Amino acid sequence: MDTKLFRLAFLLMASQLLAICASAQIYMTKAGQTSFFSETPLENISAINQQVAVLLSSASGEIAVRMQHSAFSFPNKLMQEHYNENYMETGKYPVASFAGKFSEHIDYGKDGTYAVSAEGVLDIHGVKQKRVLKGQLQIDHGQCVLSCEFDVRLSDHNIQVPTLVLAKIAESISVKNKFVLTLKKNS
Repeated sequence: MDTKLFRLAFLLMASQLLAICASAQIYMTKAGQTSFFSETPLENISAINQQVAVLLSSASGEIAVRMQHSAFSFPNKLMQEHYNENYMETGKYPVASFAGKFSEHIDYGKDGTYAVSAEGVLDIHGVKQKRVLKGQLQIDHGQCVLSCEFDVRLSDHNIQVPTLVLAKIAESISVKNKFVLTLKKNS
């Protein structure tokens, strides 16, 4: 191939790639909210984490969620200590994450409420599991609010519960998420 023709083809491809990247909008938060609830006849356990980081690309529909287990706050400090040390082993597995992609194409320039599902990998306690998480995306004047609820089975993520307290912790934990995402400012 002629060198000039090659350069021209390369410049055309590069300019198209730059145009695509420039039009991609990234929505984000560092203050997303994730809570969980375990209900048993003996005891209910709940906690909330308000330091969840989320990135969402409007161009590709890709989403990434990351949270520190130690940022969960419990009403009872002893529960928090047991959660971090005995169950989640936060020294060994400090982070939980989800990386996936929306199945639906969303027009982020149009206000409305959309049912969404994201197929991806949920990583908890060092165990990665393919999941499809369903939720709702509300777009209002450039701000996105993503809500999602799902269950996590402890056995699916190799989270061991001692026999002594087995009746106090549910086998499946209900997880709720609410992420208020704003458009990332280009620097």
